[in-house]
Amino acid sequence: MRQGETPIAFTETVGQAVRLTATDLTAARAGLEPGLSLADARARVPELEVFPADPHADMDWLERLADGCARYSPTVALMPPDALVLDIAGCAHAFDGERPLAADVEARMARRGILARHAFGDTPEIARALARYAGAPAPDEKGAVKRLPVAALDLDRDATVALTRAGLKTVGDVMARPLAGIAARFGEEAATMVRRLAGDHRAPVKARVRIAPIAVERRFAEPIARTDYALEVLEELAEAAATTLTERHQGGRRWEARLFRADGHVQSLRVETGQPTRDVALLMRLFAERIDSLADPLDPGFGYDLVRLDVALAERLDAAQLRLEGGASREGEVAQLVDQLSTRLGRSRVRRFGARDSHIPEQAELMLPATADAPAAAWPETEAGEPPLRPIYLFDPPQPIESVMAEVPDGPPHRFRWRRRVHEIARSEGPERIAGEWWRRHDATIPTRDYYRVEDRRGRRFWIFRHGLHDEREHPRWYLHGLFA
Repeated sequence: MRQGETPIAFTETVGQAVRLTATDLTAARAGLEPGLSLADARARVPELEVFPADPHADMDWLERLADGCARYSPTVALMPPDALVLDIAGCAHAFDGERPLAADVEARMARRGILARHAFGDTPEIARALARYAGAPAPDEKGAVKRLPVAALDLDRDATVALTRAGLKTVGDVMARPLAGIAARFGEEAATMVRRLAGDHRAPVKARVRIAPIAVERRFAEPIARTDYALEVLEELAEAAATTLTERHQGGRRWEARLFRADGHVQSLRVETGQPTRDVALLMRLFAERIDSLADPLDPGFGYDLVRLDVALAERLDAAQLRLEGGASREGEVAQLVDQLSTRLGRSRVRRFGARDSHIPEQAELMLPATADAPAAAWPETEAGEPPLRPIYLFDPPQPIESVMAEVPDGPPHRFRWRRRVHEIARSEGPERIAGEWWRRHDATIPTRDYYRVEDRRGRRFWIFRHGLHDEREHPRWYLHGLFA
């Protein structure tokens, strides 16, 4: 390990253990590898810096890289979690050959701080295996494949270990054995991968199907000098876009209109909706709201010679069944009102609460624009007939309370003083013990919180906590974090 370099690893919970999913070069040089438990990794490398793995973000990044690779080939396939396959047959001549094409890919990746390894192969499996284990493009493809380690077969860990213990250390060693014996002893998948690396079995390439974005436009031989007529054209374009969305069973969430003036100036209008829609009337009302909220009104100048409408974000939109009492209609009216307010006042002015996946109370929710996508985390559900576990209103920051009396050091309080008033506790529930996010702090121990739901003799209910246990702090402090309705 080089001095000054901190080893980094990503982890995820597998069963009851936290295991490494990926490591950087520094951690790999220290002997750490994916699959190792976090406890064993820290025992080997105490200074290891750990981050939680995010497979969804990794897949999103791979999708973005695939979008960029569309400049080299129309056939781009994903091989999660870290590979892309490009079918460059008939495409390399545009870059004067395969080598210049690969060099251009690596240069573009390097400008973004990405270390990429490439290889050419007759099949996607051969190209991936050579790129991952050969280290450099090989002039003799078949010979290079035979020299690869058995890990290049991309089997599960148990099968790879079994092959190694059987004395088969390279792909060539496996190819030299009868495939029937390989399949009987190590599984049919092992025999299939051998055939694929040998080029005898070609699996179809599942290329990404990228739906072209919706963009409609209208050009004019003579510039139009009336803004109201340009808006009529915009409505016709919205109807055409809605027709295309209907064919795709989608609805638009983000719409961008551009009015190109003859003098080169472009006036842009952008509206968003909280739910996908194909309602042209609603869309035109939102554009009207946007125009009314502009600091400078639309000025056609010498006239518009091009009007363009783009659906920048589209999502699945299926037919909805209205309830007999009209509940769905009322929900739609509320959604339209939110969209109009967001358009008139600004995207960040109208907000809503969203749940976050955090056990820390003050970090378990966030405020986001009302038209933004809903977070993946869900609100915790309270059992039917039971009071809420946490109050809706929280103090930020929690308010200290004084004169707290309890029967035992780590037990619930019987009395406390808050805002110059003493509250005698009649009932209490708890504790709900919440530990700090120790993986984010390396310089100090974060005290534990013990939360209690308490009710005083007047029926008022509070959510209080002890900050630190007696074995963590000599004199733990008490705080009031929220009030129940």
